[in-house]
Amino acid sequence: MVHATATSSTPSVTRALVLDDALGGVGYTPMVRLDRLAKQYGIKSNLFGKVEFMSIGGSVKDRIAKRMVEQAEKDGVLIPGKSVVIEPTSGNTGIGLALACAVHGYPLIITLPEKMSLEKELTMRALGAEIIRTPTAVASSSPLSNLGMAKRLKEAIPNAVVLDQYNNPNNPLAHEFGTGPEIVAAIESLPQNKKVDVFVAGAGTGGTISGTARVLKKHNKDCIVVGVDPRGSVLALPESLNSLDEGEDGFYQIEGIGYDFTPAVLSREPGLIDHWVKVADPECFKSARDAMKLEALLVGGSSGACIAGTLAWLKASPEHDVEGQNVVIILPDGVRNYMSKPWFAEGLMGREVGADLAPEVTAQINKVIAENNKYTEKPNGHVSTEDKVEAAVSALADTMKNVTVGTRGVNGVGKSADF
Repeated sequence: MVHATATSSTPSVTRALVLDDALGGVGYTPMVRLDRLAKQYGIKSNLFGKVEFMSIGGSVKDRIAKRMVEQAEKDGVLIPGKSVVIEPTSGNTGIGLALACAVHGYPLIITLPEKMSLEKELTMRALGAEIIRTPTAVASSSPLSNLGMAKRLKEAIPNAVVLDQYNNPNNPLAHEFGTGPEIVAAIESLPQNKKVDVFVAGAGTGGTISGTARVLKKHNKDCIVVGVDPRGSVLALPESLNSLDEGEDGFYQIEGIGYDFTPAVLSREPGLIDHWVKVADPECFKSARDAMKLEALLVGGSSGACIAGTLAWLKASPEHDVEGQNVVIILPDGVRNYMSKPWFAEGLMGREVGADLAPEVTAQINKVIAENNKYTEKPNGHVSTEDKVEAAVSALADTMKNVTVGTRGVNGVGKSADF
């Protein structure tokens, strides 16, 4: 178990209006009331989302990446102009590290399991990182895993440093100094009930839930901390919660939470994490879509998992859902990283026109679409939605040869367009 204690004075919970660099935009995320979700599910408690995708890199992992890099530099572990950073990650820590390494000038190599989204890889590449994909289905102890690959690279590359989010005490400390105090400041600004009664977070490395819980337990000794873990992961306690049904293979699509081993930074100290809830992919993705539709929050799948876990825990007993109590949920990342994933894309693209509208409105939409289809299907140079790009450009060019273009646009005074 890794546990370092935050010893500095109360951290700042506000952001400067002018930032010295992009890393100044890490953290300081808003807390948003989730009243519409609460109403939809018949929840009496006050629900609040800590919206971590509004950190500059798009996730809660920006916080640990910034702290790990800057502390390693202070400690002489990272040497400017010499060190190469390597990190195994499910993606969001990699994006945070790519930000930090870009600002501090370190080369970065990320080892990333194949199941993680293309969007994450492209974002890291855009920030200058090198990406090596590894098999998803192998055990974390395998040399073929992203952890094993990072270890092999460290041994082969001179001056390589693995910051190791799974064992690095600066992971939970980032939340003791940042996330936790921000939540306390936000809750204490409320006109009534200025305390966090329930705190819910997913567990990946465990740094977020462990570091934040320590702050919230000091803020309110009676605060209940609930950990969320995907089915197929082994982080929940008691261990019996992690058993699978007959025929269940243990694979889960949710990214960023859950592991087949227990990271050292996930605290097992008694009384810190009070309850665990297991969640499955379908309910996680549904909760994410509900948050988008009802609260206009473009959350990712792990945020959906945290919402689903919260709802499951509140509904598990009448004693859990108490009118007036404050329930704070970490929303770790947004949907930017998952737009090509079937759980997001297929649900939107396959939705019927007007599915959520009144029948008379849907009828008018379908009428306009039908009229538009007649137009696009006409010959004589009009472009059809079925045309290939080359054919469409050719048809448009033929049409525009007979159209005059002037300073006021199409059909204004001017010479004939020449393509």
